[in-house]
Amino acid sequence: MKQFMGKDFLLSTESAKTLFHDYAENMPILDYHCHINPKEIAEDRKFDNITQVWLGGDHYKWRQMRSNGVEEKYITGDASDREKFQKWAETLEKLIGNPLYHWSHLELQRYFGYTGHLCGDTAEEVWNLCNEQLQNKWSVRSLIKASNVTLICTTDDPVDSLEWHKKIAEDTTFDVQVLPAWRPDKAMNVEKPDFAAYMATLSEVSGTAVKDFASLKEALKNRMAFFTENGCCVSDHALEYVMYAPASDAEVDAIMAKGLSGQAVTKEEELKYKTAFMLFVAKEYNRMGWTMQLHYGCKRDNNAYMYEKLGADTGFDCINNYAPSAQMADFLNALSATNEIPKTIIYSLNPNDDASIGTILGCFQDATCAGKLQQGSAWWFNDHKVGMTNQMTSLANLGCLGNFNGMLTDSRSFLSYTRHEYFRRILCELIGGWVENGEYPDDQKALKGIIEGICYKNAVKYFGFKL
Repeated sequence: MKQFMGKDFLLSTESAKTLFHDYAENMPILDYHCHINPKEIAEDRKFDNITQVWLGGDHYKWRQMRSNGVEEKYITGDASDREKFQKWAETLEKLIGNPLYHWSHLELQRYFGYTGHLCGDTAEEVWNLCNEQLQNKWSVRSLIKASNVTLICTTDDPVDSLEWHKKIAEDTTFDVQVLPAWRPDKAMNVEKPDFAAYMATLSEVSGTAVKDFASLKEALKNRMAFFTENGCCVSDHALEYVMYAPASDAEVDAIMAKGLSGQAVTKEEELKYKTAFMLFVAKEYNRMGWTMQLHYGCKRDNNAYMYEKLGADTGFDCINNYAPSAQMADFLNALSATNEIPKTIIYSLNPNDDASIGTILGCFQDATCAGKLQQGSAWWFNDHKVGMTNQMTSLANLGCLGNFNGMLTDSRSFLSYTRHEYFRRILCELIGGWVENGEYPDDQKALKGIIEGICYKNAVKYFGFKL
């Protein structure tokens, strides 16, 4: 029997062990997509206890606590932090096979030196151990540095002042780059009731009165230039799916006028506006050399009763299986017609989309960049052992796995960098298995290049970061 999550956790062959320990284990981390708060980095926040780190805003854990019948007061309510931690510990011991079990214990091992297992009976021991270290050893910046992180891209609205990014950049005592990433969803969501109010804010911040689609484009270009000045070269979009419903300029202006006046738009109108929006920003990204990330396939804010109580991003989202791949191909084809496809990374929440994404990307690659169009790492409900293995296997089957940009945390937690280790172990197990089975030669030079590339070096080159 292997040691619980020991040195060779998830590594079953000698080749896998060699690939991980010799090449992957000590590679730096480039976290090119996450949701952490730059203010907390600028201020070097310290946490009072482990509940603040683990359960504050982590809807992954909240979902499982609800699945374990835990009352909401111990999840998002007014129970004490110690009580919430106890309920999480009692839930965790039942999460056999769940990635949260592995993530949580990797975090306990790497940051707190705890090699036991967290459960209801050990909760007090772990609570005291972690809290002592959080108060005496760890802060946000020290956690980042100890994780060997070189660069972080946050997720930022076009109207953001980027004041915290500026403060971090000016601070010579901290050498990890923290760059903004452009997330213009609010400017795209013409169907939302707050669309008009957001446009008013964008008008004020950009200095351009947004009254039609042409003026919106000018306002966005103004803000893109500001983001570029502050180191941004990455965008991100949350889409229901990658749509393509072309419309004339007059149609788009009419739809936008309805949104600005607070009138409801039809689904057809919404798709036409969003198509025009995405075509515009994609061409701008291409012009500026930015990378476009597209996240799609999520049905958000289910459970009307709980959404009314808690709002968005509280653990009530699910996979949406409606994503017409033909429209994704048509969207990219429309950009291809004028040779204006930017570097693009596409993530679907539905694992059934892996093959369609893989085949579509292969239609639009070119010599400007190796792996110019990429399938993103297994995302959200898929970033577990099976999901990651399946995503990388599909990518290998249909594309060029050696050019893959690898893992990102997509997280709000400063302890989540161990997810890169989890990913790297799964990567080495997969490739090591192919070597052991005679499907790839035991060529250590080639394997070293592939592993180190996927873990870190490919992303550095792809995004053009100066490190």
